[in-house]
Amino acid sequence: MLRGICLEVPPGALVRIEGGNGGGKSTLLRLVAGIDAPTEGRVRGRPPRTAYVPERFPVALPLTALSYLTHLGRVHGLGRAEAARRAGHWLDRFGAAGHARTPMAELSKGTSQKVAVVQALLAGPQLLVLDEAWTGLDARARCELDLAVTERTAAGAAVVFVDHDPARLAGVPDAHYRVEGTGLTPVTPVVAASPPEPRVRIRAAAAPGGVLPEGLSGRPGPDGAVVLTVDAARSDEVLRTLLGARPPWHVRTVEELP
Repeated sequence: MLRGICLEVPPGALVRIEGGNGGGKSTLLRLVAGIDAPTEGRVRGRPPRTAYVPERFPVALPLTALSYLTHLGRVHGLGRAEAARRAGHWLDRFGAAGHARTPMAELSKGTSQKVAVVQALLAGPQLLVLDEAWTGLDARARCELDLAVTERTAAGAAVVFVDHDPARLAGVPDAHYRVEGTGLTPVTPVVAASPPEPRVRIRAAAAPGGVLPEGLSGRPGPDGAVVLTVDAARSDEVLRTLLGARPPWHVRTVEELP
């Protein structure tokens, strides 16, 4: 049971929902998609073209994959020819074109999941709700679904998804929430620390009477050379300065520090 949920999904947003098994993720997604209605409160502003991929897809239907998808396309307002064309296009993208004439009840779990995803993408939904939609797909199809999600958000559609893989679309979502207890809690992204800037050690010796050019600093080395430690991105500039000094410096070694 969920209470006090306040979730805003603006156009073009990618929203990730996470939480424990049985915690209410699927319930929330069904409410967002309009499959279920809330017993209290309301959902406002749901786009007319909303599509949903359930966690479990009913495959025992007396239709072939293509006829089922064509029918769904017509439900979404497409003409028969256009619905069939789009169905064929998406089946091909997901590697399931060879099963277009296969009865739904005879499809493997993976192929039926591809059909479930295709039916949601057929009419270019303005809101796409994906409940573990990647589960059961092969690697190619998972990548294709990642791409389709990117295409939908780029077109201004909103996508709300749940997936058990924490790496799924990592770093991409605009918002991230966790279902906890009966509520919804924002998840603060963990920002990885930037790797340290590579450093370079330069050992150089001056000609008699030479002084270190202005703007450079170093320390005396045991062999009379001067040791300069600089950011790798600046090392070329430092070397040019040393060699262009009057009199020029003799660069003995340049090594990248671990």
